[in-house]
Amino acid sequence: MASTDQDIARTRLDRARRAAVAAGVDALVVAPGSDLRYLIGQAGHSFERLTALLVPAEGEPVLVVPKLEAPGFGPLGGLGVRVATWVDGEDPYRLAAEVVAGAGRVAVGDMLPALHVLGLRAALPGAEQVLAGPVLSGLRMRKDAAEVAALRAAGEAIDRVHARMGEWLRPGRTEAQVAADIAEAIVAEGHSRADFVIVGSGPNGASPHHEVSDRVIEAGDVVVVDIGGPTPEGYCSDSTRTYSLGEPREPDVAEAYAALEAAQAAAVAAVRPGVSAESVDAAARQVLAEAGLAEFFIHRTGHGIGLDVHEHPYIVAGNGLVLEPGMAFSVEPGVYLPGRWGARIEDIVVVTEDGVAALNNRPHGLAVL
Repeated sequence: MASTDQDIARTRLDRARRAAVAAGVDALVVAPGSDLRYLIGQAGHSFERLTALLVPAEGEPVLVVPKLEAPGFGPLGGLGVRVATWVDGEDPYRLAAEVVAGAGRVAVGDMLPALHVLGLRAALPGAEQVLAGPVLSGLRMRKDAAEVAALRAAGEAIDRVHARMGEWLRPGRTEAQVAADIAEAIVAEGHSRADFVIVGSGPNGASPHHEVSDRVIEAGDVVVVDIGGPTPEGYCSDSTRTYSLGEPREPDVAEAYAALEAAQAAAVAAVRPGVSAESVDAAARQVLAEAGLAEFFIHRTGHGIGLDVHEHPYIVAGNGLVLEPGMAFSVEPGVYLPGRWGARIEDIVVVTEDGVAALNNRPHGLAVL
């Protein structure tokens, strides 16, 4: 790990410790995955053998890891993290309990398997267990300049894939065939892999998370294409555009799509520091309600994005979280008419000091191929 990366990790570990103290938590137990990658630059793996980073309110952080897995992490001393290994036949939960002995309140990672949660509970019978998500999400959803740059690069890469859609999206091909080409292009344009490829044609577009099928795409179909994945830096893309194979077959597409485009624009325009997450959601819904389409918008307006495709903050009714600079999330209202067609427009945006910046820049109109 480069010295700059070590500096970032040390700073994040210190912030995590302070955030835990502020939340009244005596220790964090961080599971392998994006939380661990955020804190030490490595995600690790979650198996039946316990691997966890313990961050006590006082004292050094300790990575408890099976001895056979330890070489994969390399030296962590530069981060101020001690590595404590164990071998099969030893009790890893007892080892973890020794690190946080006396803790009255322990925050465990949201994705820590129940196997390990219950093992830790047995080893720390006097400690209350709470979720670490509220502590760690408060750190992760405020992106620094390097994270925003990584998200921008991911957005530019996925934009290049959408720009090539005419190469693959043609009548007579199946959704699965188109999706295979898109997945290959996602990697070719700078991603580590394709995490998801949704190609929802005709009536399948009315299911927001349809993915793909063997349905043959027909002339006149409206097609929802929602794609994304991580770049080598670990930061994710996620962008949706809607296409039409020639002029749309359904007579109400033009009017409804115009309302959807206006709703997405209104939501983006509502983003700035000091407003609530739910107010951005409301901005999109108001436009669609005025167009008589409220009942056909059936999901939240957006989700945070970073090392995970879905993370805090969530742009949804009931979330009074006040937006701050560095928060990055999708703005993706949709219209879904069951059995007929659907459409969605999605950009990733980031809150700036005085407004909002879009990290996707493909045209928003219905793209007629």
